[in-house]
Amino acid sequence: MCGIFGYVGFRPAARILLNGLRKLEYRGYDSAGLAVIDTIGSTQAVLHRIRAKGKLHNLEHRVTAHFPPATVGISHTRWATHGKAEEHNAHPHLDYTGRVAVIQNGIVENYRLLRQQLQAAGVVFASDTDTEVIPHLIRHWLNQGYDLLPAVQATVNQLEGSFALAVISADHPQEVIAARHHAPLAIGYGQGESFLASDVCAFLDVTNRALVLENGELARLTPAGVEIFTFAGQPVKRTPMVLDWNPVMVEKQGYRHFMLKEIYEQPATLRAGLVDRIQPGSPQLVNLGLRDHLFTQTRQIHIVGCGTSWHAALVGKFLLEQWAQIPTQVHYASEYRYSPPPPQPGSLLIGVTQSGETADTLAALHLGQQRGDYLLGITNRRESSVGRLVHECLDLRAGVEIGVAATKTFTAQLLAFYLLSLEFCQHRQTMPLEYREAIVQGLQQLPALMEGILESQARAIEELAHRYTDTRDFIYLGRGINYPIALEGALKLKEISYIHAEGYPAGEMKHGPIALLDRHVPVVAIAVPGGVYEKVLSNAQEAKARDAQLVGVVAADDYSATEIFDICLPVPTVPEILSPFVTVMPLQLLAYAVAALKGLDVDQPRNLAKSVTVE
Repeated sequence: MCGIFGYVGFRPAARILLNGLRKLEYRGYDSAGLAVIDTIGSTQAVLHRIRAKGKLHNLEHRVTAHFPPATVGISHTRWATHGKAEEHNAHPHLDYTGRVAVIQNGIVENYRLLRQQLQAAGVVFASDTDTEVIPHLIRHWLNQGYDLLPAVQATVNQLEGSFALAVISADHPQEVIAARHHAPLAIGYGQGESFLASDVCAFLDVTNRALVLENGELARLTPAGVEIFTFAGQPVKRTPMVLDWNPVMVEKQGYRHFMLKEIYEQPATLRAGLVDRIQPGSPQLVNLGLRDHLFTQTRQIHIVGCGTSWHAALVGKFLLEQWAQIPTQVHYASEYRYSPPPPQPGSLLIGVTQSGETADTLAALHLGQQRGDYLLGITNRRESSVGRLVHECLDLRAGVEIGVAATKTFTAQLLAFYLLSLEFCQHRQTMPLEYREAIVQGLQQLPALMEGILESQARAIEELAHRYTDTRDFIYLGRGINYPIALEGALKLKEISYIHAEGYPAGEMKHGPIALLDRHVPVVAIAVPGGVYEKVLSNAQEAKARDAQLVGVVAADDYSATEIFDICLPVPTVPEILSPFVTVMPLQLLAYAVAALKGLDVDQPRNLAKSVTVE
């Protein structure tokens, strides 16, 4: 989850490192630090390190104008795994001579054994982290006469776990060594300078030429360029790719928070996901560019995901089973690898992950690969680990999402499942063409309808939020295809406002959750026209009879809703099957408004990180 950024070039490194960390702080914000190598005014290079507990601005205050104008350095923003969020646990970590610095993302699983061996040799540790074993191991190999690259190579071959790391040494002042093993790491190629980052968005403002390290690879960055090697020491030749992103995509553009900007970007996200993928007037109405094998050979589908991606997968299951008539199961990725279903021929395993680097989802896909499943990735990052692992990749086309609480990528994931299900219908002939055409026409109309929600509801929901700043518990209810939206609405609220919220199938409320209800517990019910409308209204009445305040996400033309609900959040009337796109938006806006009104850090909620790259 941590953010790594490194630099080798001709400009003062400290400010470049801080600028890179600003774009990576979504990955972790428990502490931050940097280290540079100063070769000016001394016969011997000197390594300078500075760290600070808390968010990045604390480090920025410590990096003064008098900080050494070095041109080589590494930096890190931390999401704590081993050791509390204290300054002595912040990265970079040094060896016992103070001349080797290491930053790491991931977990060294055998660190206890390595630490015991080092302590037996007389090494004194200064932190509680697993990372600190790495600089001490590198120092051991340097003392044996190794250069820096072979020393790092020998060290990573001693490590077990998932990690990405960067190393500098005052004994080798013109290079940064990087290594990747199941944690993301990318290199940016500039003019006379090179960059290293956990996410390519960190260097988009200086270069769009990038190369993603593969598992088991090392890189040496020097003023002369970049060299890549395997952990076994074999040279690797690969050509950088040119990214079609730009720096504007990662700026707030006048919005108070990235999350709010990304909520407002959802109509454009939907348009981008539809363009060139639908062919009105053709029997092949949807074309995702996937191989026919995926559609013709699949007999059952398993979907793995975490958090918001898992909720999108539940909508996907509904569509794939009801439309395409394919048996589909949704699994928490973290559980799938420990209790997978029996292997069956014709299994399609779909991994859903915004970042393409989610450790649990990657592990589940690797297991599916071993079992012989056909693999499909649904991700916002085609260049990610998932994108390179799977047989097929469905790009979300959502652009960079910085806010930790996913919004526009959820909408893009929904669209991916709608289009995938429609294309399955084409191949399996499970839905008449005219019905598929009506669905596609409805999808095309959604962006404008979503823009209408933003224009008409944002201010009203902001006012409504004043009622809930002191609320401690929320219940969210939905049925059918909107049950996952209830789950997602509850997750958004708890993620950023720290209010306890739970989503339930509306019919299950009376089987336990109803015991929680009183006038202090608001109930948010999704009640839009369709096959379960009357059922949801009945469940809402049960809550009202227990004095709960009722908030209804209802159709704008449902004038009878005001008789039941204390507060109505109107959305456009659309076919029930398409309603998740509109019902989720007021719930996102409500979560955002409550958190912003409470003065919380919406984009970087406590204890969370955008990309969960550790198990």
